[in-house]
Amino acid sequence: MSNEEKNEKFFAPVGDRVEALTGEETNTDVMKTGAEDVEGRPVQEVQSYCMNCSKNGVTRMLLTKIPYFKEIILMSFECPHCGFKNSEIQSAAQIQDKGSKYILKIEKKEDFNRQVVKSESANCNFVELETEIPPKKGQFITVEGLLTEMIEDLESDQEKRKEIQPEIYDKIDAYIKKVKSCINGDEGCLPLTVVVDDPAGNSWIEYVPGEPSHKWSKVEYFRTPEQNLQLGLIDEGKYADIKRLEKEREENTTEQPLSTGFASDSTDIENFANEVQVFKATCPTCYAPCDTHMKTVNIPHFKDVIIMSTVCDHCGYKSNEVKTGGAIPEKGKRVVLKCDDPEDLKRDILKSETCHLVVPELNMDLTPGTLGGRFTTLEGLLRQVHDELNERVFTQTSDSMDPKTKASWESFFAKLQQAIDGKIPFTLMMEDPLAASYVQNVYAPDVDPNMASEDYERTDEENESLGLNDMVV
Repeated sequence: MSNEEKNEKFFAPVGDRVEALTGEETNTDVMKTGAEDVEGRPVQEVQSYCMNCSKNGVTRMLLTKIPYFKEIILMSFECPHCGFKNSEIQSAAQIQDKGSKYILKIEKKEDFNRQVVKSESANCNFVELETEIPPKKGQFITVEGLLTEMIEDLESDQEKRKEIQPEIYDKIDAYIKKVKSCINGDEGCLPLTVVVDDPAGNSWIEYVPGEPSHKWSKVEYFRTPEQNLQLGLIDEGKYADIKRLEKEREENTTEQPLSTGFASDSTDIENFANEVQVFKATCPTCYAPCDTHMKTVNIPHFKDVIIMSTVCDHCGYKSNEVKTGGAIPEKGKRVVLKCDDPEDLKRDILKSETCHLVVPELNMDLTPGTLGGRFTTLEGLLRQVHDELNERVFTQTSDSMDPKTKASWESFFAKLQQAIDGKIPFTLMMEDPLAASYVQNVYAPDVDPNMASEDYERTDEENESLGLNDMVV
């Protein structure tokens, strides 16, 4: 199906919805304006109801794709009768399986030019300014545009406040000056942290390839029942059932975990080293009761790790993750492995959620949280990185990439595949502030000549992000 046919099919019902809304006959023909985006997608035009003067205006719509993101619909309305104008965006994709949170560290004035897709379900938080922009209409805007709109809203009523509430006026005026200083990049105002949190998973902050890993990050999470209710994924009845099940689980917290047929089931001796513990849980997708299996495994010359697996028989949801056991160490750990032999790809590797993993020769940089906790081989980890990037990023956005960017991605995948096949040497660098990551020493207990490790003192920023500064023991 061509882009034109796709757009005509997508936008055809618009006029019918307008007629149903207003009760009046409207000209529902979707017309082409002759304008196109860079990929040749046409701008569509349709008559629609003006909420300001109750006459017909014109809505122009463009279905387009944002590189490294997904398809969106740009919409602009203008009424020739009263002059009312409005614009917004809508996601052309379905609600995602997980919510998403984007974090951007603004360190210079140019960072305010980053593009932002803020869907109607997302809230935006400027941490240092202690300001949160609640969910409202969808927007395709820049970071500076978000702050400028907020300033305009605050300034609109300032004259009235000056007469009625002069104290409030002074505080808001001081705050507006502070925000403008940040936008201008004045000394002492930066860095500034921007967080866009969207339970629907359809928002986005522009990513710049090759930038330092601390500037941009994305975190996916499972929605709470309240968020699913807000998005309309469940109704009030289903929400009430979920809360009832949660209450029942809290009341039954004294129940012992189910056993799985080991010798210790018939005795009073708990053999946690050999048992697979089974706990009752709730599926994060359909909220049906399901089982979570947990097993403690000892990694020689390292520590105990906990392997967890959840399977839902109702909807088929599956997940697995690995967490390290034991106390939080006083120092973090850095590990560097030189992989110059195909046999190195068979080494066991544990990458925790807090691990920052870098392969300089491949231009690969995995920020903490990427892929979650994984206990696999080095080859298996590289394959997971290849598959995730290829399926979630490259395949979905390659059509809208410029030739230079597309060639860069293809070169990256080619090098990564060569590393997976053991055809090129590379260096694996892991830094974990909780010292919870591990690479197998094939020479153990002797020193591995290809691997070096060192302990290091965590920074205050790392302690803060891990919640250690507020921990009282």
